[in-house]
Amino acid sequence: MTSDEQPSVLHITERRLWEAARDRGAYTWSTRGRTLAEEGFVHCSTRAQLPRVAAFLYGAPDAPDDLVVLVVDPARLDAPLVYEAVEPGGEEFPHVYGPIPVGAVVGVEDWR
Repeated sequence: MTSDEQPSVLHITERRLWEAARDRGAYTWSTRGRTLAEEGFVHCSTRAQLPRVAAFLYGAPDAPDDLVVLVVDPARLDAPLVYEAVEPGGEEFPHVYGPIPVGAVVGVEDWR
């Protein structure tokens, strides 16, 4: 499957991080509390995976409550999008191996 045939991938984040990314032109956070530079890629999910990912990352009482879901068009990415499993034979998650350009974000949805 080529990148222009892939469905959108999603990334859940804090609204303030997305707003800062819009000012810079690219989103560079990997996951809650970790940057792209620290992790090496941006963690994403499919629509079906999103509720579990959100619960895992933001289900704690100390989690921020102003969350958004970035809808990313793979065809607009400058970096590779790779589906990878955490363990062999496990469920595969989409990972973006570079910054996500603001122009690749085709939608922003409120979470919760």
